[in-house]
Amino acid sequence: MVRRRGKKLIKYIVINIVVWALAILWVLPFIGITMVSLRPFSEVVVKGWWNIIGQYTLKNYVDAWTDPMYSLETGFRNSLIVTIPSTVIPLFIAALAAYVFSRFSFPLKTMLFITLLIIMAMPQQMSVIPLFFMLNKMGLYDKLQGLILVHSSWGLAWITFFLKNFFDTLPKEIEEAARVDGASDFHIFFRIVLPMSLPAIASVAAIQFTWVWSDFFYALVFLVSPQNYVATLQVATMKGQYHIDWGLLSAGSILTMSVPLILYALLQKYYVKGMVGWTVKG
Repeated sequence: MVRRRGKKLIKYIVINIVVWALAILWVLPFIGITMVSLRPFSEVVVKGWWNIIGQYTLKNYVDAWTDPMYSLETGFRNSLIVTIPSTVIPLFIAALAAYVFSRFSFPLKTMLFITLLIIMAMPQQMSVIPLFFMLNKMGLYDKLQGLILVHSSWGLAWITFFLKNFFDTLPKEIEEAARVDGASDFHIFFRIVLPMSLPAIASVAAIQFTWVWSDFFYALVFLVSPQNYVATLQVATMKGQYHIDWGLLSAGSILTMSVPLILYALLQKYYVKGMVGWTVKG
């Protein structure tokens, strides 16, 4: 009995050491970039970010936010203009489509669902050329509306798949009882199904918002005017050709990543519950 307890204690200690070591390795880059963002450029170059003794300042954050050459204030505004509609629009359309896939039978249902899976697996790079010609023909190239259209279309497939799997887990008895009482399909969907699906909807909204906010590839390809740059592009402009101010670049990166982190913190209690949608076979 004593030997068995000793083995359990040793196992517990080893597991804790491994977990804490992995946690420190995971957090270490963020600690480094935070330290760099709070130090003058001269101290970072001479002493390194790991030297905690020195001068601390918020000047890098002020410059990153207000400097007209790479103003994150403009980038944040453009990012919000793009990200909010690119989250709300596909979420609303995909929720309707997912409910149809989950509850109704119709011709080519399986084929359409397989098409969604294929679209989900398609790399972004494959869509750039046809999207360029389409946006250019529509007069939406180098416009925030064009980027909203691209992100909304790209998010429809995976959001439909996610919500369809979540709707499959909901009890159908409540809907059948409402239908017996004379409720229409739209009434059931908006008054019963959606309130029951708040964890999944919050998870989808957080993931889609983070994806669009953090996007660099589509923004780089479809936006060329500096006044239309989103936050990720503004951060990229902080890297000079001959000189890199690491403190300024780090401050801009932290400001940009803070928005999805705050959103995740606010929706955390719904996030884990909603992820059950991925674990259920469609």
